[in-house]
Amino acid sequence: MKRPLWQWVLGWVGFVALLATAIFYAASGLLAPGWAVALLLIIWLALLVVAIWLLRTQRPLYVMVLPLVAALTWFGVLTAGENLLGWTG
Repeated sequence: MKRPLWQWVLGWVGFVALLATAIFYAASGLLAPGWAVALLLIIWLALLVVAIWLLRTQRPLYVMVLPLVAALTWFGVLTAGENLLGWTG
């Protein structure tokens, strides 16, 4: 089934927004220890793989959710690390 053009455009907008979240994951070393930054980058790469998979399997609208998932995951991990593990910036 062929998707309308607007769905593809929104899918690619979501993909670009996901790419924009990479800077936050990469800059996490200012607050988190190295092992946590590595774990965060692995999570981000997994989200990138899911985004590519969704675009290739004709489900572009689902990609719009991934930047929100990425932002909430990043914020949640850093907040939990700060409160529970004593990470300080």
